[in-house]
Amino acid sequence: MGLSNLSNLWQRVIAALIAIPFLLFCINFNDYTFLGLFLLIGVLAQLEFYKLVGSLEGNLPLTFYGTFCGVILHLLTFFIEKGMIGYHNYYILSPLLTIIFFIKLYKSKDGKPFQNIAFTFLGIIYVALPFALLTVLAFMRSGSYDANIIMGCLFLLWASDSGAYFAGTYFGKTKLFERVSPKKSWEGLMGGLFSAMIAAYIISRYFTNYEVWEWFAIGVIIVVAGTYGDLVESLFKRSINIKDSANTIPGHGGFLDRFDGLLLSIPFIITFLKLF
Repeated sequence: MGLSNLSNLWQRVIAALIAIPFLLFCINFNDYTFLGLFLLIGVLAQLEFYKLVGSLEGNLPLTFYGTFCGVILHLLTFFIEKGMIGYHNYYILSPLLTIIFFIKLYKSKDGKPFQNIAFTFLGIIYVALPFALLTVLAFMRSGSYDANIIMGCLFLLWASDSGAYFAGTYFGKTKLFERVSPKKSWEGLMGGLFSAMIAAYIISRYFTNYEVWEWFAIGVIIVVAGTYGDLVESLFKRSINIKDSANTIPGHGGFLDRFDGLLLSIPFIITFLKLF
């Protein structure tokens, strides 16, 4: 019997049992396996985004060049944060991004060039940039690689998602944002918040390089911004009439579906930690 014949819950469980140990190994082994892991996830998520955008008639985003720019952004961020190259290397992005306009100038069959330029930039900003910022988070406190903050954020995200899933499934009655996501409920949101707060307390007992209140604050950010991230992706998918961004991960959809909560959470987490 294949995974497709199992319930959505069992598909989620089996996928998690396979994926989570691999993710934690890559994050913990060293900073280069961390780079390879999220660089790969970022590329796959960005390709998913461009594929979805390109599924609408007349949309021709620069899939491979946009993804290439995302890869360069990610690599630059890693080596700059690691201290191997200087911040002035970020200027490399200026001509790279400007070339998008030059390429579209020669695409004579593109009937909506500026719309597709916008979609190309959106893939870089919405998908590639948050994964690059994850590297900033990993090197933020001491200037050296810190796997704990990355694992902590993922544990909080998973706790929030799991709590929201079970609370929404069994107790969900009050719609959260029915126009965009009919299945989401306030009960699910509260379940996610409750689970995230428990996880934040447990995490704070083991990952002591951040204060207890900081972990609680990060948990709240992940629940709130992560929920908005999920709603934003739901709005995007509804606009092109699809259910999942892909079927890559059984029970979870695609990489965009699995990491949508992280995409909008990371900028807020970094800003919070930088300011407070």
